[in-house]
Amino acid sequence: MPGTGMDKPQRILLSHGGGGHKTEELIRNVFQPYLNDPLLASMDDSAIIDNIVFTTDSFVVHPHFFPGGDIGKLAVSGTVNDITSMGAQPQYLSISFILEEGYKISDLKKILESIREAAHESGVRIVTADTKVVEKKSCDGVFINTSGIGNVVIQPPPSFNLIQPGDAIIINGEIGLHGIAVLLARGEFSMEGNILSDVAPLWSMIEKIKQYNIKFMRDPTRGGLAQTLNEIALSADVGISLDQHELPISPEVQNACDLLGFDPLEIANEGKMLIICSDQDKQNILDILKSHPLGEKSQIIGTITSHHRKVVTLRTSLGTERIIMPPSGEILPRIC
Repeated sequence: MPGTGMDKPQRILLSHGGGGHKTEELIRNVFQPYLNDPLLASMDDSAIIDNIVFTTDSFVVHPHFFPGGDIGKLAVSGTVNDITSMGAQPQYLSISFILEEGYKISDLKKILESIREAAHESGVRIVTADTKVVEKKSCDGVFINTSGIGNVVIQPPPSFNLIQPGDAIIINGEIGLHGIAVLLARGEFSMEGNILSDVAPLWSMIEKIKQYNIKFMRDPTRGGLAQTLNEIALSADVGISLDQHELPISPEVQNACDLLGFDPLEIANEGKMLIICSDQDKQNILDILKSHPLGEKSQIIGTITSHHRKVVTLRTSLGTERIIMPPSGEILPRIC
Protein backbone atom coordinates (compact mmCIF):
# COMPACT_ATOMS: atom_id res chain seq x y z
CA MET A 1 0.00 0.00 0.00
CA PRO A 2 1.56 3.34 -0.99
CA GLY A 3 2.73 5.48 1.91
CA THR A 4 3.47 2.65 4.32
CA GLY A 5 6.93 2.30 5.83
CA MET A 6 7.64 -1.03 4.17
CA ASP A 7 6.92 -0.08 0.56
CA LYS A 8 10.43 1.42 0.24
CA PRO A 9 13.05 -1.38 0.38
CA GLN A 10 11.79 -4.65 -1.09
CA ARG A 11 15.19 -6.29 -0.70
CA ILE A 12 17.75 -6.47 2.08
CA LEU A 13 20.32 -3.66 1.98
CA LEU A 14 23.75 -3.49 3.61
CA SER A 15 22.39 -0.67 5.77
CA HIS A 16 19.93 -3.14 7.33
CA GLY A 17 22.95 -4.71 9.06
CA GLY A 18 24.53 -1.49 10.28
CA GLY A 19 22.95 -1.46 13.72
CA GLY A 20 21.24 1.90 13.18
CA HIS A 21 17.78 3.04 12.16
CA LYS A 22 17.55 0.65 9.20
CA THR A 23 18.35 -2.35 11.41
CA GLU A 24 15.68 -1.36 13.92
CA GLU A 25 13.19 -0.87 11.09
CA LEU A 26 13.94 -4.34 9.71
CA ILE A 27 13.52 -5.95 13.12
CA ARG A 28 10.29 -4.18 14.00
CA ASN A 29 8.60 -4.37 10.59
CA VAL A 30 9.80 -7.71 9.24
CA PHE A 31 11.01 -10.00 12.03
CA GLN A 32 8.77 -9.08 14.96
CA PRO A 33 5.42 -9.71 13.23
CA TYR A 34 6.51 -13.36 12.90
CA LEU A 35 8.82 -13.80 15.90
CA ASN A 36 6.68 -12.05 18.46
CA ASP A 37 7.69 -13.52 21.82
CA PRO A 38 7.55 -10.84 24.56
CA LEU A 39 11.19 -11.47 25.54
CA LEU A 40 12.30 -10.89 21.96
CA ALA A 41 10.12 -7.79 21.63
CA SER A 42 12.06 -6.10 24.44
CA MET A 43 14.90 -5.54 21.91
CA ASP A 44 17.61 -6.38 24.46
CA ASP A 45 20.83 -8.06 23.32
CA SER A 46 19.98 -11.04 25.56
CA ALA A 47 16.98 -12.62 27.26
CA ILE A 48 16.67 -13.25 31.01
CA ILE A 49 14.80 -16.48 31.80
CA ASP A 50 14.56 -17.58 35.44
CA ASN A 51 17.70 -15.64 36.37
CA ILE A 52 19.59 -17.12 33.40
CA VAL A 53 20.82 -14.89 30.56
CA PHE A 54 20.69 -16.41 27.07
CA THR A 55 22.11 -14.71 23.98
CA THR A 56 23.14 -15.46 20.40
CA ASP A 57 25.26 -13.65 17.81
CA SER A 58 26.95 -14.07 14.43
CA PHE A 59 30.30 -12.73 13.22
CA VAL A 60 31.21 -11.97 9.60
CA VAL A 61 33.95 -9.34 10.05
CA HIS A 62 36.16 -8.56 7.06
CA PRO A 63 39.11 -9.01 7.17
CA HIS A 64 39.24 -11.94 9.59
CA PHE A 65 42.54 -10.70 11.06
CA PHE A 66 42.95 -7.05 12.07
CA PRO A 67 45.25 -5.07 14.40
CA GLY A 68 44.39 -6.09 17.95
CA GLY A 69 42.37 -9.20 17.20
CA ASP A 70 40.61 -11.52 14.82
CA ILE A 71 37.18 -13.03 14.18
CA GLY A 72 37.75 -15.69 16.85
CA LYS A 73 38.52 -13.27 19.68
CA LEU A 74 35.67 -11.09 18.44
CA ALA A 75 33.15 -13.97 18.55
CA VAL A 76 33.92 -14.89 22.16
CA SER A 77 34.25 -11.30 23.37
CA GLY A 78 31.05 -10.11 21.71
CA THR A 79 28.99 -12.91 23.21
CA VAL A 80 30.56 -12.59 26.65
CA ASN A 81 29.95 -8.83 26.64
CA ASP A 82 26.29 -9.24 25.69
CA ILE A 83 25.83 -11.54 28.69
CA THR A 84 27.83 -9.20 30.93
CA SER A 85 25.71 -6.19 29.96
CA MET A 86 22.68 -7.95 31.48
CA GLY A 87 24.43 -8.16 34.85
CA ALA A 88 25.32 -11.84 34.45
CA GLN A 89 28.47 -13.90 34.82
CA PRO A 90 29.18 -15.67 31.51
CA GLN A 91 29.45 -19.46 31.91
CA TYR A 92 28.87 -21.49 28.75
CA LEU A 93 29.17 -20.87 25.02
CA SER A 94 28.25 -22.76 21.89
CA ILE A 95 30.12 -22.04 18.67
CA SER A 96 29.39 -22.89 15.02
CA PHE A 97 31.55 -22.40 11.95
CA ILE A 98 30.57 -21.99 8.32
CA LEU A 99 33.75 -22.62 6.35
CA GLU A 100 34.33 -21.99 2.67
CA GLU A 101 35.95 -24.72 0.61
CA GLY A 102 39.64 -23.91 0.22
CA TYR A 103 40.01 -21.93 3.46
CA LYS A 104 43.51 -22.27 4.94
CA ILE A 105 43.64 -24.64 7.90
CA SER A 106 46.58 -22.62 9.23
CA ASP A 107 44.31 -19.55 9.44
CA LEU A 108 41.57 -21.61 11.07
CA LYS A 109 44.07 -22.77 13.71
CA LYS A 110 45.01 -19.14 14.47
CA ILE A 111 41.34 -18.30 14.93
CA LEU A 112 40.81 -21.32 17.19
CA GLU A 113 43.80 -20.29 19.32
CA SER A 114 42.25 -16.83 19.76
CA ILE A 115 38.95 -18.45 20.72
CA ARG A 116 40.70 -20.60 23.33
CA GLU A 117 42.55 -17.62 24.81
CA ALA A 118 39.47 -15.39 24.95
CA ALA A 119 37.38 -18.14 26.54
CA HIS A 120 40.07 -18.71 29.17
CA GLU A 121 40.26 -14.97 29.88
CA SER A 122 36.47 -14.83 30.23
CA GLY A 123 36.18 -17.89 32.43
CA VAL A 124 33.68 -19.51 30.05
CA ARG A 125 33.52 -23.06 28.73
CA ILE A 126 32.76 -23.86 25.10
CA VAL A 127 30.57 -26.93 25.56
CA THR A 128 29.02 -27.56 22.13
CA ALA A 129 30.00 -26.78 18.55
CA ASP A 130 29.15 -27.39 14.91
CA THR A 131 30.84 -27.06 11.50
CA LYS A 132 29.48 -26.72 7.97
CA VAL A 133 31.52 -26.42 4.76
CA VAL A 134 30.10 -24.64 1.70
CA GLU A 135 31.28 -24.30 -1.88
CA LYS A 136 33.81 -21.69 -2.95
CA LYS A 137 32.41 -18.15 -3.08
CA SER A 138 29.44 -19.15 -0.92
CA CYS A 139 30.83 -17.22 2.05
CA ASP A 140 33.87 -15.11 2.84
CA GLY A 141 36.14 -17.83 4.17
CA VAL A 142 34.63 -18.26 7.61
CA PHE A 143 31.52 -17.08 9.45
CA ILE A 144 31.04 -17.83 13.16
CA ASN A 145 27.84 -18.10 15.18
CA THR A 146 27.79 -18.23 18.97
CA SER A 147 25.27 -18.61 21.77
CA GLY A 148 25.96 -17.99 25.42
CA ILE A 149 24.51 -18.59 28.86
CA GLY A 150 25.24 -16.81 32.14
CA ASN A 151 23.88 -16.43 35.68
CA VAL A 152 22.52 -13.04 36.78
CA VAL A 153 24.63 -11.75 39.68
CA ILE A 154 23.71 -8.04 39.69
CA GLN A 155 20.38 -7.53 41.39
CA PRO A 156 18.12 -6.12 40.23
CA PRO A 157 19.36 -6.89 36.69
CA PRO A 158 20.29 -3.75 34.71
CA SER A 159 17.24 -2.51 32.83
CA PHE A 160 15.89 0.52 30.97
CA ASN A 161 13.22 0.72 33.68
CA LEU A 162 15.77 1.53 36.41
CA ILE A 163 17.21 4.62 34.69
CA GLN A 164 16.34 7.94 36.37
CA PRO A 165 17.24 11.61 35.89
CA GLY A 166 20.46 12.40 37.72
CA ASP A 167 22.11 9.07 36.93
CA ALA A 168 25.67 9.18 35.60
CA ILE A 169 26.92 7.75 32.29
CA ILE A 170 30.37 6.11 32.24
CA ILE A 171 32.41 4.56 29.42
CA ASN A 172 35.48 2.44 30.17
CA GLY A 173 37.85 4.02 27.66
CA GLU A 174 38.50 5.42 24.20
CA ILE A 175 35.78 4.95 21.59
CA GLY A 176 35.90 4.10 17.90
CA LEU A 177 39.02 1.95 18.03
CA HIS A 178 37.54 -1.25 16.62
CA GLY A 179 35.76 0.25 13.64
CA ILE A 180 38.75 2.31 12.54
CA ALA A 181 41.22 -0.56 13.09
CA VAL A 182 39.14 -2.86 10.86
CA LEU A 183 38.76 -0.13 8.24
CA LEU A 184 42.51 0.50 8.05
CA ALA A 185 43.19 -3.24 7.88
CA ARG A 186 41.28 -3.39 4.61
CA GLY A 187 43.79 -1.11 2.90
CA GLU A 188 41.06 0.65 0.95
CA PHE A 189 42.30 4.12 1.87
CA SER A 190 45.77 5.64 1.57
CA MET A 191 46.08 5.84 5.34
CA GLU A 192 48.40 4.30 7.88
CA GLY A 193 48.07 4.20 11.61
CA ASN A 194 48.83 2.26 14.77
CA ILE A 195 45.23 1.93 15.86
CA LEU A 196 44.43 -1.39 17.55
CA SER A 197 40.95 -2.78 17.96
CA ASP A 198 39.72 -2.68 21.54
CA VAL A 199 38.11 -6.14 21.23
CA ALA A 200 38.12 -7.79 24.66
CA PRO A 201 35.82 -9.74 26.99
CA LEU A 202 34.78 -7.40 29.80
CA TRP A 203 33.39 -9.62 32.55
CA SER A 204 36.61 -9.52 34.63
CA MET A 205 36.25 -5.74 34.83
CA ILE A 206 32.49 -5.53 35.41
CA GLU A 207 32.70 -8.19 38.13
CA LYS A 208 34.65 -5.68 40.25
CA ILE A 209 31.72 -3.22 40.38
CA LYS A 210 28.80 -5.63 40.72
CA GLN A 211 28.06 -4.51 44.31
CA TYR A 212 27.16 -0.98 43.23
CA ASN A 213 23.87 0.47 42.01
CA ILE A 214 24.20 -0.21 38.29
CA LYS A 215 21.04 0.84 36.47
CA PHE A 216 21.90 -0.20 32.92
CA MET A 217 24.77 -1.52 30.78
CA ARG A 218 25.23 -1.98 27.05
CA ASP A 219 28.26 -2.61 24.82
CA PRO A 220 28.08 0.03 22.06
CA THR A 221 29.03 -2.06 19.02
CA ARG A 222 27.37 -1.40 15.65
CA GLY A 223 26.29 2.23 15.45
CA GLY A 224 28.60 3.18 18.30
CA LEU A 225 27.65 5.46 21.19
CA ALA A 226 25.22 7.41 19.01
CA GLN A 227 23.02 4.37 18.38
CA THR A 228 23.20 2.96 21.90
CA LEU A 229 22.48 6.25 23.66
CA ASN A 230 19.53 6.98 21.39
CA GLU A 231 18.11 3.53 22.14
CA ILE A 232 18.44 4.27 25.86
CA ALA A 233 16.83 7.71 25.60
CA LEU A 234 13.90 6.31 23.62
CA SER A 235 13.33 3.15 25.67
CA ALA A 236 13.75 4.79 29.08
CA ASP A 237 11.87 7.99 28.09
CA VAL A 238 14.68 10.23 29.35
CA GLY A 239 17.01 12.86 28.02
CA ILE A 240 20.74 12.28 27.77
CA SER A 241 23.28 15.09 28.02
CA LEU A 242 26.90 14.47 27.00
CA ASP A 243 29.95 16.69 27.45
CA GLN A 244 32.33 16.80 24.49
CA HIS A 245 35.27 17.58 26.80
CA GLU A 246 34.76 14.26 28.59
CA LEU A 247 34.46 11.99 25.54
CA PRO A 248 37.55 9.73 25.41
CA ILE A 249 38.62 9.85 21.75
CA SER A 250 42.24 9.20 20.78
CA PRO A 251 43.91 11.72 18.43
CA GLU A 252 44.49 8.89 15.93
CA VAL A 253 40.80 7.97 15.77
CA GLN A 254 39.75 11.62 15.62
CA ASN A 255 42.19 12.31 12.78
CA ALA A 256 41.00 9.27 10.82
CA CYS A 257 37.37 10.30 11.27
CA ASP A 258 38.12 13.87 10.22
CA LEU A 259 39.87 12.68 7.05
CA LEU A 260 37.15 10.21 6.11
CA GLY A 261 34.13 12.23 7.21
CA PHE A 262 33.04 9.94 10.07
CA ASP A 263 31.69 10.80 13.50
CA PRO A 264 33.58 8.93 16.27
CA LEU A 265 30.30 8.58 18.14
CA GLU A 266 28.99 6.36 15.33
CA ILE A 267 32.03 4.07 15.07
CA ALA A 268 31.82 0.53 16.47
CA ASN A 269 33.49 -0.58 19.69
CA GLU A 270 34.14 -4.16 20.81
CA GLY A 271 35.77 -3.66 24.20
CA LYS A 272 33.68 -0.91 25.70
CA MET A 273 30.81 -0.98 28.16
CA LEU A 274 28.43 1.92 28.62
CA ILE A 275 27.42 2.00 32.29
CA ILE A 276 24.59 4.02 33.79
CA CYS A 277 24.73 4.20 37.58
CA SER A 278 23.43 6.24 40.47
CA ASP A 279 25.13 9.60 40.99
CA GLN A 280 26.29 8.61 44.49
CA ASP A 281 28.13 5.54 43.17
CA LYS A 282 29.74 7.06 40.10
CA GLN A 283 33.08 8.00 41.65
CA ASN A 284 33.55 4.62 43.34
CA ILE A 285 32.73 2.84 40.09
CA LEU A 286 35.03 5.11 38.11
CA ASP A 287 37.93 4.53 40.49
CA ILE A 288 37.53 0.74 40.27
CA LEU A 289 37.28 0.78 36.50
CA LYS A 290 40.45 2.86 36.22
CA SER A 291 42.32 0.32 38.34
CA HIS A 292 41.57 -2.44 35.79
CA PRO A 293 43.64 -2.85 32.59
CA LEU A 294 40.49 -2.64 30.45
CA GLY A 295 39.27 0.54 32.11
CA GLU A 296 42.35 2.72 32.65
CA LYS A 297 40.90 5.53 30.51
CA SER A 298 37.37 5.38 31.88
CA GLN A 299 35.40 8.62 31.92
CA ILE A 300 32.12 10.01 33.16
CA ILE A 301 30.75 11.34 29.87
CA GLY A 302 27.30 12.64 30.74
CA THR A 303 24.10 12.47 32.75
CA ILE A 304 20.51 11.34 32.47
CA THR A 305 18.12 14.30 32.47
CA SER A 306 14.39 14.98 32.53
CA HIS A 307 14.78 17.58 29.77
CA HIS A 308 14.47 16.87 26.05
CA ARG A 309 13.05 13.40 26.66
CA LYS A 310 13.99 10.77 24.08
CA VAL A 311 16.79 13.03 22.78
CA VAL A 312 20.59 12.83 23.12
CA THR A 313 22.41 16.16 23.24
CA LEU A 314 26.09 17.08 23.27
CA ARG A 315 27.57 20.17 24.93
CA THR A 316 30.30 21.19 22.49
CA SER A 317 33.66 22.80 23.15
CA LEU A 318 32.17 26.06 21.84
CA GLY A 319 29.54 26.07 24.58
CA THR A 320 26.71 25.19 22.20
CA GLU A 321 24.47 22.16 22.27
CA ARG A 322 23.73 19.82 19.38
CA ILE A 323 21.47 16.82 18.98
CA ILE A 324 23.12 13.43 18.45
CA MET A 325 21.07 11.38 16.00
CA PRO A 326 21.34 7.60 15.51
CA PRO A 327 23.18 6.57 12.35
CA SER A 328 20.78 5.91 9.50
CA GLY A 329 22.86 3.64 7.27
CA GLU A 330 25.89 1.36 6.99
CA ILE A 331 28.97 3.42 7.88
CA LEU A 332 31.53 0.63 8.00
CA PRO A 333 30.23 -2.68 6.63
CA ARG A 334 31.13 -5.97 8.31
CA ILE A 335 32.93 -4.74 11.39
CA CYS A 336 31.63 -7.61 13.55
